Amino acid sequence: QVQLAESGGGLVQAGGSLRLSCAASGRTINVMGWFRQAPGKEREFVAAISWSGGTPYYADSVKGRFTISRDNAKNTVYLQMNSLKPEDTAVYYCAASRGIIIVQVPRGFDYWGQGTQVTVAS
Repeated sequence: QVQLAESGGGLVQAGGSLRLSCAASGRTINVMGWFRQAPGKEREFVAAISWSGGTPYYADSVKGRFTISRDNAKNTVYLQMNSLKPEDTAVYYCAASRGIIIVQVPRGFDYWGQGTQVTVAS
């Protein structure tokens, strides 16, 4: 099993920044990512990164504004969110996959955090 503990959500004005953190514990995993879900919408991919290196993946809607990074020593992945927009408002979920290929849909991930609310005020 893998446990994921998220932190860092909150309320921010449009144009502001937030950093989300997700600490993983338990069995070894290879891929970690972030998804988000706004009220009345499906859960959507935001970004993902492999522990072994390689190019991170981003949704088109966040490219150039969000950066995913990892600290292997701490088993922690981060999502730095800059230039936030009201449409970024959602519950953000950390996710982990046992696979070696990044699949940009929820079914490609095996473990999920509890979610953290991000609200961007206009």
